[in-house]
Amino acid sequence: MAKYLNNLFAKKRILGDDTRLEGLVKADDLLADLVNQQKIPGLSVTVLEEGKTIFQKGYGHADLEAKTRIIPEETVFRVASVSKPIAATALAHMVVEGIIDLDASFRTYVPYYPKKKYDFTIRQLASHTAGIRSYRGTEYGLNRPYSIKEGIDLFKNDPLLFEPGTGYHYNSYDWVLISLAMQEASGIPFVEYVHEKVLEPLGMDHTFAPTAKKGSDTWPGAHRLATSYSRNRLGFREAIPVNNHYKLAGGGYLSTSGDIAKLGQAYLEGKILDKKTLQPFLTSQNINGTPTYYGLGWQVSEDTKGRSYYGHVGNGVGGYSNFFVYPNEQMVVAILINCTDPKVQDVLDTTVNLLMTSKKPSF
Repeated sequence: MAKYLNNLFAKKRILGDDTRLEGLVKADDLLADLVNQQKIPGLSVTVLEEGKTIFQKGYGHADLEAKTRIIPEETVFRVASVSKPIAATALAHMVVEGIIDLDASFRTYVPYYPKKKYDFTIRQLASHTAGIRSYRGTEYGLNRPYSIKEGIDLFKNDPLLFEPGTGYHYNSYDWVLISLAMQEASGIPFVEYVHEKVLEPLGMDHTFAPTAKKGSDTWPGAHRLATSYSRNRLGFREAIPVNNHYKLAGGGYLSTSGDIAKLGQAYLEGKILDKKTLQPFLTSQNINGTPTYYGLGWQVSEDTKGRSYYGHVGNGVGGYSNFFVYPNEQMVVAILINCTDPKVQDVLDTTVNLLMTSKKPSF
């Protein structure tokens, strides 16, 4: 593997010392072991530094039966909650265009939503401080062709968990509501707006929204979709069928590690919007002086080594994802797995640390 990485450095003209090479080799070994030990069916990773790809590889299989290999720039995965940063980027555009006011009541844009004891804003939804509940029962894995508007019927009549602004409760329904508000405010379908303002400009050509039509596999890129699995004591089996169209913004997008890395790089390069607009999105909110470590659609924190990052971790039916942007180090890490929570986050954390340790010396 060291020989492979040396060749990779030579081809891409990326220079590094022995410590850097050692970190990449160890990271590669850890990811390979996840497959060899049958902890995951397949994984795709892309790592960028200063806009250049320093590590990109597929492990295991996109389909276990067909033994389809994983191509990081082409193999499509369910990215689960990494969808939130995609949606948040589109929301930021609407703020700039004056279509959405973050501090306006949600019912300003969706007046037919049932009144609650307390009002709540778009900002509170995006920061998970509005008091909307989480999934219940089988809602996590629904396979019904709901539109975004139909999807709110699942929870619209339930009371808030707390007075908005006084607590933090992470959930994906917040973003179902935000995407509905975006549609109603703009008059443009959420999917179309995201494609026009985010995916197309950034060249995220392998990022897709699954159709609401039940059983449809005709969307562009469907043939590149990795088979989704779950794991039990007997091994891997295909995950239950789900239809995530109604919760696209919270956890429904399909993408590649290469495309997700492009999104992070666009933030580092300032290709999205100005810093003033993005500041609230990438700044941890506070509840009574205590940080939530969550901005607006982005997790905002520090890793175990004290390095600041923003990004997201995602877990959904048949998909698990890690996406981290390190602004000080100018690095982006995107890791996608085609399995429901494989219980390997500790290994991924170690891997990311090794990848960060392998950062090119600045001399």
